[in-house]
Amino acid sequence: MPPLIKEPPSKDLGIVVVIPCYDEPDLIPSLQALKNCDSPQGSVEVIVLINDSDQENINVYKQNEKTKEQAKKWAVENNTDQLKFYIFYILKIKYKKAGVGTARKMGMDEAVRRLENAGNPEGVILCFDADSNCQKNYLREVEKHFKNHLKTKAAGIHFEHPTEGDSFDKNIYKKIIQYELHLRYFILMQQWVGHPHAFHTIGSSMAVRANAYQQQGGMNRRKAGEDFYFLHKFISIGTFSEIKTTAVIPSPRPSHRVPFGTGKAINKMLESENDVYKTYAPESFVPLKNFIKAVPDFYNNTEDELNIFLAEQPEALQLFLGENDFVKHTLECQKHSANASNFEKRFFKWFNAFIVLKYVHFARDIRFPEIPVEEAAKKCIDLLGIISKEDDPKSLLQAFRLYEKNQSIIES
Repeated sequence: MPPLIKEPPSKDLGIVVVIPCYDEPDLIPSLQALKNCDSPQGSVEVIVLINDSDQENINVYKQNEKTKEQAKKWAVENNTDQLKFYIFYILKIKYKKAGVGTARKMGMDEAVRRLENAGNPEGVILCFDADSNCQKNYLREVEKHFKNHLKTKAAGIHFEHPTEGDSFDKNIYKKIIQYELHLRYFILMQQWVGHPHAFHTIGSSMAVRANAYQQQGGMNRRKAGEDFYFLHKFISIGTFSEIKTTAVIPSPRPSHRVPFGTGKAINKMLESENDVYKTYAPESFVPLKNFIKAVPDFYNNTEDELNIFLAEQPEALQLFLGENDFVKHTLECQKHSANASNFEKRFFKWFNAFIVLKYVHFARDIRFPEIPVEEAAKKCIDLLGIISKEDDPKSLLQAFRLYEKNQSIIES
């Protein structure tokens, strides 16, 4: 794809923010949030990729055209030498390729060109969403984090959905509290069992160095889940860290625009007659704790010893590992590892966060039915030793947020 921006970048360009935008009536507040940020040391560019497929309802095309005109007018009025907004409308992408992954890829590929042309291949590409907000120190703290963590190639940024206010119906705030509680519970339970890849992967709150983006093959074209697969490339090789000194504020609104994710989940909750959001039972994670603790021993285990270990596991985990060729994969990891450390890294590239998700779904279906998220969160708080005076969903969520923010930043 040829370059989108013709004018040369500022020589001190340090951050390029990429925003995919599809059927979005509320882009301007997100642009204004970036405009309101404290200025970092280097200059910033914001690239907005308004996009649609060749199989859209006519109203989508109308909305995208309206958004383009509004955003271009706003950009002209708000551009400065230190912060420039570029608005593009990519019309009628082939349906099979269209989606958030393709839009992010177009914008991030352009961001790479901009940073390289500015002579800054280690500059930062920030992913944001067209309906998100952020704290005022967002750009500054991202810049500072990458300067202070030289080994970091990609990072996740702390996020907090709004839980009260006048912008949305009270019921939406109630639902997003439950859903974010589920997201944090799931990650914290993975951390409790000791999985090394237990991190949030949220598309609106991720960042990557331009040269590392290229080294890992760029963004994928998935219509959803593109953020998960992209960030886990860096998580699996130990070049990922977390930025907890600022926050992205994603929208809690319902959406039909993606097959899964926050908007889809909120929409499904609003359509359901059940007022309680359910999540994975804590009991489904318990077998994983001993399993992951045993991983270092697998390096020296024979095939017979691995089979004996498998036979000793609780039913759900035993069946899952058997169906997913645990012994075969472990022996392959042994074969291609020069030492125990390399073995563990290779093993968790197989037994990764996606496999953990598959396991908890498997365990849910055959042994541990889902339970209300509030109940699960209370059990998680007990397991982690978190002190929380109140036990309503909003207080539980706040306790989880504080716990995560107070965890040590991973030095990578």
